[in-house]
Amino acid sequence: MMSMTCRSIDFGRTVLDLVACGCSSNALLDRSSIRNYTKVNSKGSSRVYGARKLVFRGRDRTRCAVSSMKAAETLLNGVPEGLPRVLEIKEDLRRPISLTNLFEVVADDLLTLNKNLQSIVGAENPVLMSAAEQIFGAGGKRMRPALVFLVSRATAEVVGLKELTKEHRRLAEIIEMIHTASLIHDDVLDESDMRRGKETVHQMFGTRVAVLAGDFMFAQSSWYLANLENLQVIKLISQVIKDFASGEIKQASSLFDCDVKLDEYLIKSYYKTASLIAASTKGAAIFSGVDNNVAEKMYDYGKNLGLSFQIVDDILDFTQSAEQLGKPAGTDLAKGNLTAPVIFALEKEPKLRDIIESEFSETGSLDEAIELVKSCGGIEQAQELAKEKAHLAIQNLECLPRTAFRLALEDMVMFNLERID
Repeated sequence: MMSMTCRSIDFGRTVLDLVACGCSSNALLDRSSIRNYTKVNSKGSSRVYGARKLVFRGRDRTRCAVSSMKAAETLLNGVPEGLPRVLEIKEDLRRPISLTNLFEVVADDLLTLNKNLQSIVGAENPVLMSAAEQIFGAGGKRMRPALVFLVSRATAEVVGLKELTKEHRRLAEIIEMIHTASLIHDDVLDESDMRRGKETVHQMFGTRVAVLAGDFMFAQSSWYLANLENLQVIKLISQVIKDFASGEIKQASSLFDCDVKLDEYLIKSYYKTASLIAASTKGAAIFSGVDNNVAEKMYDYGKNLGLSFQIVDDILDFTQSAEQLGKPAGTDLAKGNLTAPVIFALEKEPKLRDIIESEFSETGSLDEAIELVKSCGGIEQAQELAKEKAHLAIQNLECLPRTAFRLALEDMVMFNLERID
């Protein structure tokens, strides 16, 4: 039997369901769904990607705090409902997932976006323009606008829309501007000197200019947002900017707090990361003209994908080297920002609380804390949480027709999880 205690967190415009579960199941489950499919790009050509195997296994005596799961049939056929499930990605005959492969079907859309980004920032102030060029020129994955294009094209298929609208394209540009503005401000708050291998804006131009550059980009994106003249989308995206500030305040007010709860961590992660992604995907669906049910599914997809991404990032802060991270390992913990691996580890290791509450005053205490997080299962439980969110994200795509764009959205979920394989 598997006992569950459910509760909900109300974000004001969405509810995040959580399950605190004490799992003790001797059920055996080892099923796989192997899918061979062909991706069709936007010009109509096809590319075979081979077979993917998804294996779901029951875990015995697992204690964790994870997101709630819906009926498994809506995720993959043939998996019984009600069993604890863990998503494992097995390398098979398909080529590895990469962002280049994922975004291939919207490559032309992204090229157009890159050309437009610097021009829409505006050239009223040369210093602000230079700051914008610095961070846009540093490249980046363009994941958020790519998601806008993928959802736009996937939902356009639902209503028979043949081409993206100018609103779709402007939304992608606005989303990337908002994301960029948040990065500029984050670098100031974190006192980061490098971003994507280049000097940060505040390192080049000073903190004052960096703050103003971020403010300017927020304001400019808001002006373009207003000109979309869609009140639903305006409200949706405007809330994101408020969420950014709320997330930073929540984080700053809970540093070194060993009593922080998992749901508080998830709310903060929603504000800082998932809110923008969720608003992006829902906004794209709205501009496609789909019904509200599909738009809400796209919102939930973006929310769960965003939470999964943040959890994976927080895991990598412990498992990757300083060279891979571009910063020292355990940086968040050193600053007192307690993420999912630490929260899980604190449930099992009282000594970890003492070290954190001392704010790592003793030499070597940070390294000791990192090892405790690893040794008492904090990493593994955080991995389970990231995978549960991934399951929910894939479930939300069931309402879409099975096109190359939907498959790319599924692959985005897989790509994220492969970072911790």
